Amino acid sequence: MSAVIDFHSHVLPGIDDGSSSVEESIGMMKCMAEQGITHVVATPHFYAQYDNPERFLRRRDEAESRLREAMEKHPGLPTLSVGAEVYYFSGISDCDALLQLTIDKKHCIMLEMKSSPWDTYAFREVEGISSKLGLTPIIAHVDRYIAPFKTYGIPQKLQELPVLVQANASFFLNRSTRSMAFRMLKKGQIHLLGSDCHDLERRPPRLGDAIELIRTHGCSHELQRMESLGSEILFP
Repeated sequence: MSAVIDFHSHVLPGIDDGSSSVEESIGMMKCMAEQGITHVVATPHFYAQYDNPERFLRRRDEAESRLREAMEKHPGLPTLSVGAEVYYFSGISDCDALLQLTIDKKHCIMLEMKSSPWDTYAFREVEGISSKLGLTPIIAHVDRYIAPFKTYGIPQKLQELPVLVQANASFFLNRSTRSMAFRMLKKGQIHLLGSDCHDLERRPPRLGDAIELIRTHGCSHELQRMESLGSEILFP
């Protein structure tokens, strides 16, 4: 059976605008477990214009250590992987530091793009992350870059690139974007799902609700495809 993976979360405590404490992180993970999530990828924000990889990794490692210590006292929680949500910047495809920010020190890096529409240079930079650095970009929350009735051609252009595309649970749960979400899912334009949870109140984990909705809409095959791909990435 494939793992049920939340590929995008801000569950690490005290490192960005996500969880503010270990206690809140544990609460978020308990909520995930109740929804059937078996594994969560922590992707704290990394902004190259404000931070550097060494300082970021020190803070991330400290936050991860505190969370893992607390997790030992709460059996039944999802298991944990750690990466970063790297915000796009000019010249990113020439930045060797990205190699330090991959998920579980493997070949995938989560990339948060600028607001749409994207110019040709941006697409070349995304492609360059693969051709120059040998990494597979995961485009974070693709639903953020499109409107309910306009995609700016982004899904089609991404299909031509060596990337994976992650969508947020809210893309499916929001009635105004649900139809587009299912169209993209059925076209194979969404590869991974994430909650993008930040806390327990304002932006809580709701990936389980989205998965159930996808299943009830007759998309079990697509769901299985995403879960299998996620397992291949994290547990090769």
